[in-house]
Amino acid sequence: MSDAPYRAAALSAYAARHVVLNVADGLAEITLHRPERKNPLTFDSYSELLAIFQAARTDKDVKVFVISGAGGNFSSGGDVHEIIAPLLKLNTAQLLDFTRMTGDLVKAMRACPQPIIAAIDGVCAGAGAIIAMASDLRIGTPAARIAFLFNRVGLAGCDMGACAMLPRIIGQGRASELLFTGRMLAGEEAERWGFLNHLVKSDELAVETRKWARGFVEGPHFAQSLTKRMLHLEWAMSVDDAIEAEAVAQALCMTTEDFSRAYEAFAEKRAPVFKGD
Repeated sequence: MSDAPYRAAALSAYAARHVVLNVADGLAEITLHRPERKNPLTFDSYSELLAIFQAARTDKDVKVFVISGAGGNFSSGGDVHEIIAPLLKLNTAQLLDFTRMTGDLVKAMRACPQPIIAAIDGVCAGAGAIIAMASDLRIGTPAARIAFLFNRVGLAGCDMGACAMLPRIIGQGRASELLFTGRMLAGEEAERWGFLNHLVKSDELAVETRKWARGFVEGPHFAQSLTKRMLHLEWAMSVDDAIEAEAVAQALCMTTEDFSRAYEAFAEKRAPVFKGD
């Protein structure tokens, strides 16, 4: 079968204008790049991020994403002047269009087959915290300041899937605390709570994140995509259904060439070289 549809959607050819996108050697790096304002999101950057992660579903070259912010901060959330102020002028139907669009970004991040690693330094607030939450892994620094601020600006904590996803990451009680109060979660506490998978110094963040990313690039891509898919699907399954679904998924992986390569490498006492087929 021709791979033309996948090539047509290749992210290496995507001309990003509102975020920085670099694609090379299986790694797609997204940088939220408005450092003078702590990298706030706008209508345009929301749309661009949504388009990137939707295109990722059919891009066979990209194996992993890294998303970070410029200038020592991750993201301060929705831009007060370019998003919050205009929202006050919209009617209910228009506001629902907007909130559904922001939710679509999280859906696209969860639906794309590639693992997503968030590299978190400095401010990571509001919608920025949601993007970090929707990533598969989070590497942060002691300087990280994570806050789900919605309650503090008169909104509910149930934004972009937070009430569904955050309790699964850090537990119901801790998620309730953050979503009710909007308080800041510092880097070391975020690691203890399980929101951050790993904590490094700020000047080591980029190197450490790329090291993790290279591990995914060199890994069994089909199996990795199935792991991500099953982690997502099994939220809504009984244990019995999950066990059956995992039996099917694992049987599929056993038909791949990567599975054969791993066995051959083990028998020959060398590291396997995976190709994703």
